[in-house]
Amino acid sequence: MNGLTPRGQLVIATRESALALWQARHVAARLKALYPRMRVKLLGMTTSGDRLVDASLVALGGKGLFVKELEDALAQGRADLAVHSMKDVPMHLPDGFCLAAVMERADPRDAFVSLRYGALKELPDGARVGTSSLRRESQVRSRFPRLRVEPLRGNVPTRLRKLDENRFEAIILAAAGLKRLGLEDRITSLLTPEESLPAAGQGALGLECRTDSTDVRALLAPLDHGPTSLCVSAERALSRALAGSCNVPLGALAEISAGRLRLRGFVGAPDGSRLARGEVEGDADEARELGTALAEQLRARGADAILAALASQGTLSG
Repeated sequence: MNGLTPRGQLVIATRESALALWQARHVAARLKALYPRMRVKLLGMTTSGDRLVDASLVALGGKGLFVKELEDALAQGRADLAVHSMKDVPMHLPDGFCLAAVMERADPRDAFVSLRYGALKELPDGARVGTSSLRRESQVRSRFPRLRVEPLRGNVPTRLRKLDENRFEAIILAAAGLKRLGLEDRITSLLTPEESLPAAGQGALGLECRTDSTDVRALLAPLDHGPTSLCVSAERALSRALAGSCNVPLGALAEISAGRLRLRGFVGAPDGSRLARGEVEGDADEARELGTALAEQLRARGADAILAALASQGTLSG
């Protein structure tokens, strides 16, 4: 069975976390608005990344663990499309799969969440900051070496519960996820890109399907948001050029104004001891080229040495 079924139905493969289900239902609602006679069903799945919550993503091999089972469902014809947070999508898709649409981006920033403190700078020496991201860890350690950054896995409600149980003085989460789940009131403050550069694709949803599912690709095309797609393309081009994965502390944020695209990026050591930062600007239609250009700029500013050190530690495997 390939793409759209004879019954006029689309099946969406999704993880079963609260946030993933919200995202899949959001896509289903958009599809129903476009195609009122279409039946849209969800195929909920538990991925390896969801099951193995006690180990770090780096040790497990990366965020691809969150998408592999969904891609298996597409390959087997059990689902027609999969909904992903773009920050979780590996930089290289397997043969036979494509991103049919990148939807309009929500807030790409990181959120600081604490029960007693208003910002990172207010935390006392030795305060525990929870995050699942090497990217966030690198930036926090660079600016506030006196803080203790500790691993934080689990879905959004689980992470908030661990904060509420006083296991941490603060945690850092993606603002978009909190807002989508109606938890915006838990955000103590939003971190500016200067304070914490987001992950490539953060805040955007991607719709993946089989490359040969031309009918599905055509149905999903209206959901693609041009400016977001260009921004995410630039960010992913930067990350791809620097062998980016969740195993590399790398951030990227592109913004478009008056047809011009500004791309900021960094790559750093996990302990924050070394960071290479930079930015480029150019025609938005040259998004990928700008990503590649920024990668070269970062290499000239020390990214190669940082990546070489990560490779020697085995961090780049995965």
